[in-house]
Amino acid sequence: MNDQQTNGSQPSSLYSPPSMGGVGGGSPIPWKERPEGCQDIMWREDANPIIDRYAIPSSNSVFNSAVVPFGDGFAGVFRCDNKRVQMNIFAGFSKDGVHWEIEHEPIHFECGNTDMIESTYKYDPRCCWIEDRYWITWCNGYEGQPTIGIGYTFDFKTFYQCENAFLPFNRNGVLFPEKINGRYAMLSRPSDSGHTPFGDIYLSYSPDMKYWGEHRLVMRPTPFEDSAWQCLKIGAGPIPVKTSEGWLMFYHGVIRTCNGYRYSMGAALLDLNDPHKVLHRSMEYLLAPATPYELAGDVPCVVFPCAALTEGDKCTIYYGAADTCVGMAYCRISEVIDWLKKQ
Repeated sequence: MNDQQTNGSQPSSLYSPPSMGGVGGGSPIPWKERPEGCQDIMWREDANPIIDRYAIPSSNSVFNSAVVPFGDGFAGVFRCDNKRVQMNIFAGFSKDGVHWEIEHEPIHFECGNTDMIESTYKYDPRCCWIEDRYWITWCNGYEGQPTIGIGYTFDFKTFYQCENAFLPFNRNGVLFPEKINGRYAMLSRPSDSGHTPFGDIYLSYSPDMKYWGEHRLVMRPTPFEDSAWQCLKIGAGPIPVKTSEGWLMFYHGVIRTCNGYRYSMGAALLDLNDPHKVLHRSMEYLLAPATPYELAGDVPCVVFPCAALTEGDKCTIYYGAADTCVGMAYCRISEVIDWLKKQ
C-alpha cells in the first residue's frame, strides 16, 4: 500500500518489530510462570485487573483493548466508555505492559484512504503491525449501525481512518499480521444491530485495505450437546499467532443461560495458507468467568480476549472482564496446540 492510497507519510525513525508478534529491542512481555499445583492450560495474573474501570478521569469502564510492542515498551488502543456510557477508543503507553498511562482524550483520526470518516461510536479495538505501520480495527458506528472500522498509525500520535471494511452489521474485525498469498486477510463476525443471538466467524481478503471480498466461513457455534459454552455465537479475539503448525486463533464463545449471556475463551488452529480451514478447535474452554472481577461488573460473566503478546513459546493474553476492566492471562503456545490436538 503506497502513501497515495493512504494519505500518510512514514517517519524515518519508525520502529519495526519483527514478525510473528515477537518483541524486538524493547521490554520483555509481561509473564508469570504457572502457579505451583495449577494444572490449567491458561492461568491468570495475580494482580488482575491490571487496568481499573476508572483509569482516566472520564471513564466509566476500560476493557476490550488492544496492545502491541512499541519502541522500548508497549502501546495500546483502549476502549474507554465515559460516564455518559459513550463508547470510544484511546491511545495508551506502558514500559512493562502492566502499568499503563492512557490518554485522557479519545483518538482523533485524520482522513486515510477516504474522506468519509463518520463515526458515532468506536469500541473493541484490535491492533497489529503489517509491513510498515500499525493497523487498527474496531467496531465502528456508521449511521449508528455497527460495522468494521479500519485505521492506521506510524507512531500512536497521528492516526488515519480508512473506509469501513464491510456493510453493517459486523463486529470483531481481526486482521492477520501479514499478507496471505499477497493479500490482507481479516476475520469478522456478521451480526445484527442489537446483542446478536447468533454469530459465525468469517474470513475476507483485500488487495489494498479498502475493498474486501472472497468471504469464507471459518467456524460456526457448536451444538449445545457437544460444547455448550460456545453454542450461541463466537467471535475472533486477538490477532492470530503464527506458528509452524498453523495460525493460533484465540476466540470468545457465548452461551445464553438463565442469567443471561456468558462469554468464555477458546482457541483454534487454522491452516497457514488457507486460514478458513480449521485444523483443530477447542471443545473445552481455556478461560471462563470465575473471579469476582469477571463475574460482577457492568455486564456480568464475561471473559473477552482482544490482544496477545508473544515471546518464544510464551503468550500473554489481554482480556476484557465483565465489560468493566482489563485482565491478563498466560499460556504456552506449544501447550495450547498440544491441548487442541487432544480435543
